[in-house]
Amino acid sequence: MIPEAKIDPFHLMLSSHGLKLRRDRANTLQINVGFLCNQKCRHCHLDAGPDRIENMTGETMLAVMDYAERCHFDMIDITGGAPELNPHLEELIKKAAALAPRVMFRSNLSALNSGTRAGLMQALKTHQVVVVASFPSLNAAQTESQRGKGIFDISIEALLKLNRLGYGKPGSGLELNLVSNPSGAFMPADQDQTEKRFKQILEKNWGIQFNSLFSFANVPLGRYREWLMRSGNLVQYMEKLASSFNPCAVADVMCRTMVSVSWDGYLFDCDFNLAQGLYMGGKKLHVSEMESRPEAGSLIATADHCYACTAGSGFT
Repeated sequence: MIPEAKIDPFHLMLSSHGLKLRRDRANTLQINVGFLCNQKCRHCHLDAGPDRIENMTGETMLAVMDYAERCHFDMIDITGGAPELNPHLEELIKKAAALAPRVMFRSNLSALNSGTRAGLMQALKTHQVVVVASFPSLNAAQTESQRGKGIFDISIEALLKLNRLGYGKPGSGLELNLVSNPSGAFMPADQDQTEKRFKQILEKNWGIQFNSLFSFANVPLGRYREWLMRSGNLVQYMEKLASSFNPCAVADVMCRTMVSVSWDGYLFDCDFNLAQGLYMGGKKLHVSEMESRPEAGSLIATADHCYACTAGSGFT
């Protein structure tokens, strides 16, 4: 329970609407390859950064791929930290592409834009990996207040490189999606309108194209929660999330169809529960011990950060 916030615990909010958060068929395997990151973003729920040493080993990666082969997931979702900083990443992409019809790669763009990443970009193209890129704002000052000095221009350069490879171009088969999130303690703007505005301005100013944009509320964990507390916004933000609870969003939250594997191989319902230390099924289970997908109908661990995924249009 958030101190002083006038909200019900998340599980009671669900109950008041006659709901329980239960698993559907798990079709996505999300792999968090580590908390090491070249940025130290203010909104990061994992508190990732250059000072973190957690990084998935080759041995753990093999165990994850063995699990993927046993379960035949529809999608493998690679995230971090900055996944680009894991030395085994290209091998993971190659193996994932052989095991799932759709592979997604989440990037902060600045790590992908390093001069040493040309081979990685080509590997993404070769295996037709979907790139999901963080691009919070069209305003350079807002972006850099959240993500660091110089990040806006570096991100633009990375998007241009991806476009030159064919990413985001009509008919290329190479999907490039952007993720936008608020820079402060407020809810995101309408997603459809935000996507339209981003497409117009990125095309007009830089000739950049992309497929879709997703706009999500920041999750009050990690470094973002610390910022909310320091700025005196935590109570207000939590109350805003709770008052925006949308019971219709519960059916489509990502944890219902996802298995999330941490850098050390342990299993969670989602990356946010990973950040909170809420193990899948309430049991610390290593991926090497898991023979099949989690059972449909089983309960999902929840806490008050789950309000971020059920506010407004939700977080899917």
